[in-house]
Amino acid sequence: MNDHGRSIRKRTGGRLRPIAKRKKHQLGRQPTETQVGEKKFKTVNARGNSQKVRAISTDVASVSIDGEVRSTEIEDVIENPANPNYVRRNIITKGALIQTGEGTARVTSRPGQDGQVNAVIEE
Repeated sequence: MNDHGRSIRKRTGGRLRPIAKRKKHQLGRQPTETQVGEKKFKTVNARGNSQKVRAISTDVASVSIDGEVRSTEIEDVIENPANPNYVRRNIITKGALIQTGEGTARVTSRPGQDGQVNAVIEE
């Protein structure tokens, strides 16, 4: 269970007594680890009667080159500061370096949250 409420520990390691029980809106979900591959999306109900489209896997990125946006194919994940194991598993998160048809690009969007990969070419 992913609880996004207040921690029960202080910065010093001391214990904080809970003020209230956990609430439904404080629950989180497992992270969507977007992989490089055939396009696959999932729609999830979000708070406020809205929906989120999560990218389970994708092979297309919108890459910005000098203000112009081009849609290119993702070839590989080169580096991922979120987790070194994500490179081996070809998982895309925000901040990941990806190899595209246009060159090396850094991901600026959150594919697991908004279902698309936006990137900027690295110089």
